[in-house]
Amino acid sequence: MPDIRPTPFHQRPVFPRGFHCASRNVGLKPTARDLTLFVSDVDAAAAAVFTRNHFPGAPIILGRETIRGGKLRAIIANSKVSNVATGALGVENARRMAEAAATELRTTSNRVLVSSTGVIGVPLPIEKIERGIAGIAGDLQDDPMVGAEGIMTTDTHPKALSASVGAATITWVAKGSGMIEPNMATMLAYIFTDAAFDAPTLDGMLRRAVKESFNTLSVDTDTSTSDTCAILANGLAGHVDQAAFYETLLAGCVRMCETLARDGEGATRLIRVTVRGALNETEAQVVAKSIVNSPLIKTMVHGADPNVGRLLMAIGKCFDCIIRPERTDAWINAFQVVRNGERLAFDDAVVRETLSRDVVDLDVSLGVGEGNAHAFGCDLTKGYVEENAAYYSS
Repeated sequence: MPDIRPTPFHQRPVFPRGFHCASRNVGLKPTARDLTLFVSDVDAAAAAVFTRNHFPGAPIILGRETIRGGKLRAIIANSKVSNVATGALGVENARRMAEAAATELRTTSNRVLVSSTGVIGVPLPIEKIERGIAGIAGDLQDDPMVGAEGIMTTDTHPKALSASVGAATITWVAKGSGMIEPNMATMLAYIFTDAAFDAPTLDGMLRRAVKESFNTLSVDTDTSTSDTCAILANGLAGHVDQAAFYETLLAGCVRMCETLARDGEGATRLIRVTVRGALNETEAQVVAKSIVNSPLIKTMVHGADPNVGRLLMAIGKCFDCIIRPERTDAWINAFQVVRNGERLAFDDAVVRETLSRDVVDLDVSLGVGEGNAHAFGCDLTKGYVEENAAYYSS
């Protein structure tokens, strides 16, 4: 796991000063909240990273343009329909969504970031969204969990957390449950702070934190067309120590990664993989991802079956990495099961019991260099198949 000190997250998430949200049902879903607005009282310095999928959604196309200005006042996000594979009309609808939010907030559309998540290839019901945005500013309040509800798709619960750093607060709000594999995940993640930083500084910190957190997350190896991770800093708390801020930012991103992995579609276990002693960091990342992405590893964990052969398989199939079997050690939940490439005699019942726990740690030492990496994922269950077999109509 990243080398970070424990962070005292708030018992109940709160917004930094000057941030608010509203969420309502506008008819995209039968009854649940399906539209969320996040707002800063003042323009905020901002940075964002987006999916690398070659079929980016219309909000991603517009978002890359919007974020060049380095300033945001608001984020408007809908669930149920992702506005992906919708052509020029999709981009125009994304612009209309930004303009409607800007009109509601008496700002300009280039200060509004748009996100959409849900089914691909369906035209965005923009008229419903425009009608729903009208008057939404009157619903603004201070509970980030309310905003988190409106961006859920197959998530089983809303996801938000917050922490203090000096006089400032950082708040993370995210959604993600399936089609999750970096870069990044079917993931919308919004980070809000009242600390004072300029956009280039935020961009540098965000990219570092994403590399160490969201880009290590995988539920099903599939990279979404809609991934967005944005950070807004409105400066109302003044300046804080940058090193302390980054440490807390990273800790929150890692915590949110674990939360997303725990809520993977059908998941019953959080899997955390650590690889040490690879030739370099890149090869350590390849091996960690090979382990966390392996369907056989995922089913091994789900079945609480300490099948060491599956672990060795996932390491050994990294053909372009330096792997020395005679130097390879491995542990399941701190029980060593491989030494120098050979299966050890271990208490099967004891290790099997640890695999039944909520968190499963798989650790590997390759013994060929100084490269270290980690990855987060979840088990593969019948629930994942059922969820995705019916997703289009859900």
